[in-house]
Amino acid sequence: FKQFGAEVTEQKFKSRAFDGKILSGINIVASYNPNAQKRVLLCSHWDSRPFADNDPDPKNHNTPIDGANDGASGVGILMEIARQLQLQKINIGVDILLLDLEDYGQPHDSKYPEMKDSWALGAQYWSKTPHKPGYSARYGILLDMVGAKDIVFYKEYYSMGYASGIVEKVWKHAAKLGYDDIFKNIEEGAVMDDHIYINRFAQIPTIDIIHHDNTTESKFFPYWHTVKDNMETIDKNSLNVVGRVLLDVIYHE
Repeated sequence: FKQFGAEVTEQKFKSRAFDGKILSGINIVASYNPNAQKRVLLCSHWDSRPFADNDPDPKNHNTPIDGANDGASGVGILMEIARQLQLQKINIGVDILLLDLEDYGQPHDSKYPEMKDSWALGAQYWSKTPHKPGYSARYGILLDMVGAKDIVFYKEYYSMGYASGIVEKVWKHAAKLGYDDIFKNIEEGAVMDDHIYINRFAQIPTIDIIHHDNTTESKFFPYWHTVKDNMETIDKNSLNVVGRVLLDVIYHE
């Protein structure tokens, strides 16, 4: 991000996980036009799940996943957006926020007592203690699992509840670019994700662009939290579509 001309802040924090471990995390903020009043927040988590607890083979349940789609796909798009922001100046402020410890949440078959809010630990910390005191943005867009083949995005429940106007804005830009077959005009799916805490604690209206798959039990892409979430699941066209939509949104602010 520094190479792409951003002002970069590393926010180090510690958080207690569902298993009692004290985890060290780092949220990364890459800012463009840091003094601009009008700001937009673009987010993704950059950690990957340390255990493949949804893998069909129980032997893999303690194996860390690559997280090519669940984590890295959003980061990859935001890194390319950073490159574009350096090449083509923008009038507004843009903050790219990479959140840590999103995916250390409690497994459904955990032997530990149930922990409320065990997911999105980095988002919880940043939303309560932003990198700059009093930080705010007009709105936020979170990317999660956006790089697999055959991506489909529905209007997610909490996004509509907290920031329906931003959902409609993004979907309108997607339709203008000819991607209404991917950004479906359907309200479905309720996902506990980083955007919940950004809305709740930072009070920045934030939406979640997340792959929805009605053919799987999880409603996520088929290799969610398995050892097969690797580069073979990634489709460059999916990354291209999401990146182009985001660029169209922010450059028309």
